[in-house]
Amino acid sequence: MQQAPKLSLVEHFKTLSDPRVTGRCDHDLLDVMVIALCCLLCGGSTFYHMAQFGRDKEAWFRTFLRLRSGIPGHDTFNRVFAALKPQEFLECFLRWTQSLRQAVAGEIVALDGKALRRAGRKGQAARYVVNAWASANGLVLGQLKVEEKSNEITALPPLLRVLELAGCIVTIDAMGCQKKIAKEIIEADADYVLALKGNQETVFAEVKTFLDDALVQQQAAAARPRGPRPAPPLAFTETVEKDHGRLEIRRHWQSGDLDWFADRGAWEGLRSVGMVESVRQEGEQQPTVERRYYLSSLPVDIDRLARAVREHWGVENKVHWVLDVQFGEDQSRARAGNAAENLATLRRLALNLLRRDKTRQCSIQGKRLSAGWNHEYLLHLLAF
Repeated sequence: MQQAPKLSLVEHFKTLSDPRVTGRCDHDLLDVMVIALCCLLCGGSTFYHMAQFGRDKEAWFRTFLRLRSGIPGHDTFNRVFAALKPQEFLECFLRWTQSLRQAVAGEIVALDGKALRRAGRKGQAARYVVNAWASANGLVLGQLKVEEKSNEITALPPLLRVLELAGCIVTIDAMGCQKKIAKEIIEADADYVLALKGNQETVFAEVKTFLDDALVQQQAAAARPRGPRPAPPLAFTETVEKDHGRLEIRRHWQSGDLDWFADRGAWEGLRSVGMVESVRQEGEQQPTVERRYYLSSLPVDIDRLARAVREHWGVENKVHWVLDVQFGEDQSRARAGNAAENLATLRRLALNLLRRDKTRQCSIQGKRLSAGWNHEYLLHLLAF
């Protein structure tokens, strides 16, 4: 993975081209972008918040921004984000995150789609973006909008092509379990762990039957009181977690035996199949049991498979949940032009800035409060 030159995010903003008519703009693009970002870092979420935040902190912003026509109004923020080219903003995002990212061998990169539920008008389907989360670095690496009248599958290949994935393990839920996706990942010099469900009906049934039968045979052999026992056909590991009255046991199995799989040649780089059984119990309630199945380019290494499956959920817990609960993404009504997509990108930039900071040992919400109260801390965040 190549390390990009280290520039602050504000310096990267200076590379964006202004989509407005030259000579007819009252406010510099850099001023608009910096005020908007600072507003998100300090707890705001809407264009109205950005305008009010700018007015309340105008004296402070004048210490490092031009503000030749004062603070932009909410309509200006709306127009700028609606007109800004999403692809160019994404490239700015990628250059900046790549400059921060540290090379981690075998890093888990989880890809998953997320709805922007209120970004569409009445009667329109919800808009979606696909996010890429690098677990070891704690960074959102990038995002891409899912085109209208399409689904997450169409956004995955373009996103995979623009990310630096060499040496990583890419995890995707069942929607991305496609032969062409597996091929894209292998061509990026990465490995994959792809969840299987009913959208790959035949493959799912074959993998499920093989692993379920192999497990029954392995358990039966282990129960024999005497006689030689064959080498276990399935690698196995188990984890147990207890927290606040909740017990969760995860059992993982993996096999590199693929001779039975007629379609194995169609899945680029396929080297193993896996199964995870989750047993959950809340208090005195009856435990629930769920089994999930996977295709993987990894050789048999049960601990690596277990880590990949477990860390995939970071994109839900550390990205999607935070964006909805802390940044109000699900409630955002930015709809004009490219505003929804560009504002989503800005939220991910803000989240990355907050996660990268290690000077405050507190939650994302606590850091946002500190940024709103303390100008020095806010400037520290902008310096990344």
